[in-house]
Amino acid sequence: MGAFLAAAAGFPTILFSSALVVVVAFWLLAALGLHAHGLHAHGVHGHGHSGTRGMSGVPVTVAFSLLTAIGWLVSLSATVLVVPLAPAGLARGAVRGAVLVGATAVAWWLTRALARTLRHLFPDVPAPSRRDFVGLTCTIRTGRVDRGFGQAEVRAADGSSAVVQVRQSGTEALTSGSTGLLYAYDEVGEFFWVSGYDTALDPRRSTPTG
Repeated sequence: MGAFLAAAAGFPTILFSSALVVVVAFWLLAALGLHAHGLHAHGVHGHGHSGTRGMSGVPVTVAFSLLTAIGWLVSLSATVLVVPLAPAGLARGAVRGAVLVGATAVAWWLTRALARTLRHLFPDVPAPSRRDFVGLTCTIRTGRVDRGFGQAEVRAADGSSAVVQVRQSGTEALTSGSTGLLYAYDEVGEFFWVSGYDTALDPRRSTPTG
């Protein structure tokens, strides 16, 4: 155990160990739902991205995680098994440098191979956009809606909800609990134009039979 810890905290493995700590922390936060969760929790704040594509079509976060984990494992193994066989002094330092280069090269090659295998798990889904809400009905959440004020809750296709800014150009009374239709999005003001909507006219509304 002592040799393992010494190798993990020594050069060159410490470089991969530091990156591995960041990777583990990132995925823990993602698993807890604390990473990039602002889209549906508190309204839509930007156009967003489904994940920047990296090596061989997989997200950068996945590629970097694989590269880091493989590099750490290769570097640690070589440090424990190979470095002690080298003579002390400059020769051992040269071996450690060679381990760093070799571990990086092996990790890069294996990550590319794995990425090609895994890329079918990451289809190129269009990034979520505020324009996706245009055409959807919403529920007004403020006491009034006019040309300068108003909020509404809209439910996305995946079932999640978001609170968005809404405005109306007419004099129709839209109050809290009213149903509205988001018919346009203003890029400059970052709000939706809304009009009143009669739920009885909704073609998706089920009609009684019998």
